[in-house]
Amino acid sequence: MNMRETTSAAPDAAAAVGAALSRLVAHLAATGWDDLPEAVRTRAALVMADDLAAMVAARDEPEVVALHDGLARAAGPAEATVFNGRGMRLDRYSAALANGCAGDWAELDEGYRRVICHAGLYCLPALLAEGEAEGHATRDMLRALVLGYEVAARVARCFIFPNLVLHPHGSLAAVGAAAAVAFLRRVPADHAVAAISSAATMVLPGPYTHPIEGSLVRNVWPGVAAQTGLRAVDWAGIGIAGLPTALHDVYADAFGATPDASQLDGGLGEEWAISDGYHKVFACCQYGHATIEATLKLLEQTPQERIRSIRLDTHYKARVMDNPDPPTTIGAKFSIQHIAATAAVHGSGGAEAFSAASLSHPRVAELRHKVQIAAWEPVPEWPNDRPTRVTWELDDGSTVSEEVLSARGGPDLPFTPDEIRAKAQAIVAAPYPAMPAALDALLALDDAVLAESWDRAAAAMTA
Repeated sequence: MNMRETTSAAPDAAAAVGAALSRLVAHLAATGWDDLPEAVRTRAALVMADDLAAMVAARDEPEVVALHDGLARAAGPAEATVFNGRGMRLDRYSAALANGCAGDWAELDEGYRRVICHAGLYCLPALLAEGEAEGHATRDMLRALVLGYEVAARVARCFIFPNLVLHPHGSLAAVGAAAAVAFLRRVPADHAVAAISSAATMVLPGPYTHPIEGSLVRNVWPGVAAQTGLRAVDWAGIGIAGLPTALHDVYADAFGATPDASQLDGGLGEEWAISDGYHKVFACCQYGHATIEATLKLLEQTPQERIRSIRLDTHYKARVMDNPDPPTTIGAKFSIQHIAATAAVHGSGGAEAFSAASLSHPRVAELRHKVQIAAWEPVPEWPNDRPTRVTWELDDGSTVSEEVLSARGGPDLPFTPDEIRAKAQAIVAAPYPAMPAALDALLALDDAVLAESWDRAAAAMTA
């Protein structure tokens, strides 16, 4: 018996997904840097700068320091930079792992707004390591980032889950890494398909509940996936590959998603997924950003000392983040109660608001237990599908309320390039004094910078 006959999905659905993936990869493999619209090239540079800064932002976290030190003790010959401000260089696989683990730690990395996916984070750690180890031109790295991002985002759109069960850092990242590295190496299209298919079978079924409950293991999923993506491309070249139907076999048959093959190959070249990304200035899950913005509006009217209780009318994804006593910093970043309380007390959504000290801050802890969560119904259409209304009951019994339909940073309300530049440069300036100017040149798409090999560029910006 064909085992596929026993699954709930029809065999032709799996074949359709496999064929659509092949068409997608063939189209992307034939796409050069000069074929990309100017706006897409600019977006690629912004994503690279922003996610690189997000890696640097985690450099002093004690768990990150210990993780990097442990990798260094076991690493092979130095090939690629670990962006932790300590002059560390490791073999490409260890560097990809190290940077990938750091990239989401501070919750400042870029994401894809249309579905749950952080495609830049899934591609960049592997690209940085491979690009430096092999001396690829910066232009080629940006091209591979755009193309790998496209694959990761389209796979995320292709397989829709009914609820938040799997975290995409586990379930998608290896696919993005494999795609990006395959495009950087310019392997034949069938080799790239084989690598992506292999990577799909090696993804991590990371539970979405883990970060909400404070498990730091969630932060290492992109790093493990970056290393996996590199290996998937290596191994596909020697005949170790997944089946052409692997995407469907994993995401639909094994994980229970509903597939739509047209999301893989529909409208190729008409729009680019990287154009629908969002950037963060708040150091927590994006589902809580509208809560922070509404809270900051309330603080313009009323001091937080007057708050007696807080009510949040919000969207489903924010309501899932229900934990009034987060045990760790990642738990705080995924606790809607902490997000509402700490934004009120600290008057911001920055690193201090989600630091270890914020967990035990008396007023923050008090307010976390005075947050009531309710459903915003009906939820508006995208891009206003993540709304929040924050209502404070004050010490005299009166109430004040503010609402935000869509937090800033997405394609509907984007930050300006200068705002992203300022964010990234503020993070990297202290550990890497030469990096702000290097990011300026990158964001300007300077021809000399684009032509420079990434090993030289990385050495100069980290000197």
